[in-house]
Amino acid sequence: MINLSQEQHHSNARAVLAACALAVMFVASSPARTEETVRQVLPEGPPPSAPQQLTRHKAPDESEIQRFCSNIADAARDRRYILQAEEMKQLQAGIDQRIKALEDKRAEYEQWLKRREVFLARAEDGVVKIYAGMKPDAAAERLAMVNVDLAAAILMKLDARKAGVILNEMDQKSAAALTGIMASAARRVDPS
Repeated sequence: MINLSQEQHHSNARAVLAACALAVMFVASSPARTEETVRQVLPEGPPPSAPQQLTRHKAPDESEIQRFCSNIADAARDRRYILQAEEMKQLQAGIDQRIKALEDKRAEYEQWLKRREVFLARAEDGVVKIYAGMKPDAAAERLAMVNVDLAAAILMKLDARKAGVILNEMDQKSAAALTGIMASAARRVDPS
């Protein structure tokens, strides 16, 4: 069953009362208005006729008003339920849209996480041991020629002191690019 807020309940009650008041006004205003006319009676003229007797319509009694209000109450309630159902459909559509956006973001995050894991797995232990055994200047020269993602992964698996010496031997642009990649890969949260 649909729960109405107190404000909606009051609004609906006001609408029904307004309809009832309009009905009462309509029924009460139905008697015809009569206007009195002044006739001049001349001495040699015909005698004045008797004024017409006015008929009054009976004002609607309370039971008629109650019957009218009870007759339209079901229609008003049905219309209110239809409006509420439409509003709930709109709200559901908004919720569905937000759920889809969250699902898209979750899929994007999972993809980023997979890329990070692949990135770290590229640097196999054997390759890391080879670069760990090289002289820093020779390792810097070789890493400058390798794919930057692979070079960053290798440097991340090396001892921090050894990686620092190798980065020191590289040119500034290469070292800056590798440092940026290593810093973004080390983050635990989505960079976007």
